[in-house]
Amino acid sequence: MTDVVATDVEDADVLDISKSAPDDRATEGPFDESEANPVRPYIDLGGVKILPREGLNLRLEVEESTKRIVAVGLDYAGSTLQIQPFAAPRSTGLWHETREQIQEQIARQGGTVTERDGVFGPELLAEVPVVSGSDGSAGTRVARFVGVDGPRWFLRGVIAGEAATNDEAAAQVEDLFRSVVVVRGSAPMPPRDLIPLVMPPTAAPTD
Repeated sequence: MTDVVATDVEDADVLDISKSAPDDRATEGPFDESEANPVRPYIDLGGVKILPREGLNLRLEVEESTKRIVAVGLDYAGSTLQIQPFAAPRSTGLWHETREQIQEQIARQGGTVTERDGVFGPELLAEVPVVSGSDGSAGTRVARFVGVDGPRWFLRGVIAGEAATNDEAAAQVEDLFRSVVVVRGSAPMPPRDLIPLVMPPTAAPTD
């Protein structure tokens, strides 16, 4: 009986369910709806709100089969930032588990991943195989995967372009990620479910 209990404890230690977020998240972002400045002119996308800024272009990524909006794409500072908000438990986080899943997925694709400490906590720097050029030749794309656990939500970001390798561009996109407001809502949702996103009148969806 003792051996079984010890094994269960060891398994629990392997799976890190703690929340992962900057110490100043509540004041510097990414924000919960309850923490956001109510007078700021946010673009309301349902599950997230985006603060407009000069040079920022917004795209909504739509799942072809369901026509459901599955991600928000932000083009800024020569870079792209894709964000997705997910429902999460109140007392535990999703980023530690999600990082493992991302690493496994990229490895299956033949890519490489390095885990490192970033401004939001642990992040992944990946080289992902892609088809480049009109001749279909193989290449790689560098991307940063970041994540923040908030109260009852998890916000995932994928950074590509200049901000994946250039410090100045990275600082601008990190500030953009910090400014995102997550609107979890009060309706019950299973953990890991995508918080519904909606289209504002001024946005155009992309497949």
